[in-house]
Amino acid sequence: MKPIPFNNRYVQLGDDFYARTDPEPVADPGLVIFNDALGNALGLPDTGQGAERCAAVFSGNSLPEGAEPVAMAYAGHQFGHFVPQLGDGRALLLGQVETAEGVNMDIHLKGSGRTAFSRNGDGRAALGPVLREYLVSEAMEKLGVPTTRALAAITTGEQVAREQLLPGGVITRVARSFVRVGTFEYFASRGDIAAVTKLADYVIACNYPACRDSDNPYLALLTTVIERQAALIARWMQFGFIHGVMNTDNMSIAGETIDYGPCAFMDHYSHDQVYSSIDRNGRYAYNNQPNIGLWNLTRLAESLLPLLSEDREAAVESAKAALGKYAGLYATAWLDGMRTKTGLGSRQDDDRTLINDLMEIMNTHQADFTLTFHHLSGLTIEPADSDRDLHDLFSDPGAIGEWTQRWRTRLQAEQSDDAGRQASMQAANPVFIPRNHRIEAAIRAAEDHGDFSVFHELHTVLQNPYERQPGAAGYMLPPEPDEVVHQTFCGT
Repeated sequence: MKPIPFNNRYVQLGDDFYARTDPEPVADPGLVIFNDALGNALGLPDTGQGAERCAAVFSGNSLPEGAEPVAMAYAGHQFGHFVPQLGDGRALLLGQVETAEGVNMDIHLKGSGRTAFSRNGDGRAALGPVLREYLVSEAMEKLGVPTTRALAAITTGEQVAREQLLPGGVITRVARSFVRVGTFEYFASRGDIAAVTKLADYVIACNYPACRDSDNPYLALLTTVIERQAALIARWMQFGFIHGVMNTDNMSIAGETIDYGPCAFMDHYSHDQVYSSIDRNGRYAYNNQPNIGLWNLTRLAESLLPLLSEDREAAVESAKAALGKYAGLYATAWLDGMRTKTGLGSRQDDDRTLINDLMEIMNTHQADFTLTFHHLSGLTIEPADSDRDLHDLFSDPGAIGEWTQRWRTRLQAEQSDDAGRQASMQAANPVFIPRNHRIEAAIRAAEDHGDFSVFHELHTVLQNPYERQPGAAGYMLPPEPDEVVHQTFCGT
């Protein structure tokens, strides 16, 4: 296997930022899948050539040359309650590489054994959550949502104890950064301003070099992270995605979706949909995600206050001004995306009302989120037989019929062209998403029977989400009543 061209910058921050830890070997590593395209982008063109060697490296059994594995330290607000020390309890930053385009990327094992931050945990991952993260993170990439990537999934030949014994797995993740809001909180809560400064300088150097040219680089950093997060959550909302655990330790400073635990894409639409088994009060429900994004960013701003100005009052005012832009940034990003999804080619004052009315009808009649927009993409400016596919999604077809009349009136006013509008809408509205019941079927086949064909077939379909595929029509469909997944679970 070609050596990984590590260029490790995080370890240069010093021992306060991590605990040096080697992966714990596993009994019998086996390669489930290697992401050849991502490997090539990282400069690892030969990594996928030898399954045995690949399994050894990405299980942690064979430490590649140049790797400097560390468990990263961080804190976090978990469901609103601050925990001063969390850290990578079952993950390791192997090292960093720089792509041919000059982009810094972190390579991260998850499920690689105990660390100094394991808090009595076993440091392992069950195979099911590994497969879920691989499927969903790579689907998000193809949908066009900023995300951590999946490089490899490995079986360990061992079992992990959860509510029952389950097959173990390790996933290798890649991201522009695994620094989190909680990483800043870790040092800020200790009053270690020097470390906060060092961390901010590191993030600026690796992820936001343009901030260095600002009059106040740290305020520019805060502002940029706010912009990235507002845009990211708007994308989640446009696809009916629910992260499930938006704790501050699960918010990436790079503006990427991170930590795919009890995440889910909605089937039927509900404003307050919750899947996560640990979100008992709906703190991270679908419609709460934008507000939680601002709540988390406020914790980041608090951590950065000493860097914004030597004058505390001035620092607070700067942070407030930056945070005050979040709502507008989010609203603009969401509405622009929803205009594209609904085929509105111009901006009108009543666009938000028109779109919100559609969402309300979907909520009332429990219409499938993805199929509603997919079938809307096929409608013409004049009523036609294709209307039936959309109407059949609603318990009261008359309700959506009235809305489509208003929608068509709007399209006529802007002289919308059917072919051009449909093409634009179909490029924004996927045919296929990683539906919960399909993921669960893939996990059950793998965990219960050692059959990975269901996983591979689903993964293949999700690599081309915006176009119908021969023989894949079943992957479009929502679950039958006995297939509905009511709860999703984290892997701890």
